[in-house]
Amino acid sequence: MAHDVPIRGESIRLGQLLKLVGAVEGGGDVKAFLANRNVLVNGESEQRRGRQLRHGDRIEIDAHQLVVVSQPAPDPA
Repeated sequence: MAHDVPIRGESIRLGQLLKLVGAVEGGGDVKAFLANRNVLVNGESEQRRGRQLRHGDRIEIDAHQLVVVSQPAPDPA
């Protein structure tokens, strides 16, 4: 079962997403995480922490599946 990961804006970098979901504690941990884990983005192996993810992209880490979901920007009041 895939879990939705809501983001603000149109995109998020893979490293930022890994921090957001708690897979890594900080940005410095991302490179090692990607080197030691099998991370798939839309079914393809990915090791670039700067990979841009957009609404609907599917990320698979081991047996965990995530789906990027864009949140609409709040209307200015």
